[in-house]
Amino acid sequence: MGNKDLWERVKVTDPRAVKPITGKQYKGNSPKPYWIVERLTDEFGPCGIGWGFTILNERFERFGESESLHIAVVRLWYVMYIEGVVHRGEFEQVGQTRSSYMSAAGKFIVDEDAPKKSVTDALVKCASYLGFAGDIFSGMWDDSKYVAWAAEEWDRRTTPEPEPQPQPMPQSTLADWLATIAATASIDALAEAKKLGLDAATACKDETAYRAIRAAAAKHAQALAVPA
Repeated sequence: MGNKDLWERVKVTDPRAVKPITGKQYKGNSPKPYWIVERLTDEFGPCGIGWGFTILNERFERFGESESLHIAVVRLWYVMYIEGVVHRGEFEQVGQTRSSYMSAAGKFIVDEDAPKKSVTDALVKCASYLGFAGDIFSGMWDDSKYVAWAAEEWDRRTTPEPEPQPQPMPQSTLADWLATIAATASIDALAEAKKLGLDAATACKDETAYRAIRAAAAKHAQALAVPA
């Protein structure tokens, strides 16, 4: 396994799983957190078995009377099988969320979901260090042509390829089976030829050929004076 095999597998983000960044002093895009959870599960297995996380600590930092920040330190762990050997990795990242502040309209806002958001923020950051949504965090998402390509790539990944449709048995092949049955000199050989012919017709899902082979075998069995 190469150093960037995992990175290359997980770096492309589905445009349907991208949202604009809001509530920050900067603009940009970020992957939807639950999509990251799904991708971690795709790669490592169920949460708690193939991967998981621990909240190492969390706290509130106050800045004046109305401003406060929630901070969470999260450790992500994961299990990988490399050349038949189990490897466990883990590392930490920090997430933060404004938990109370004055809005532009002068209203005092308290975000009761701040702790959850901080943990989610840290988890997504951890996943990015493994390459998940790497195209967003590396700036590739700023290129509209790349975004269009990513959409096509995810359509290709999520659209199952159509199963090949069986083709009717060629007339020449059917004629060969009928000739083989007609030339069979014993009941054992007739039964074997009939079975092989019916198997071939079934594989092609060709009902016309199936009926023709059965009829030919029955007719030849009567000619041999043996019930088909």
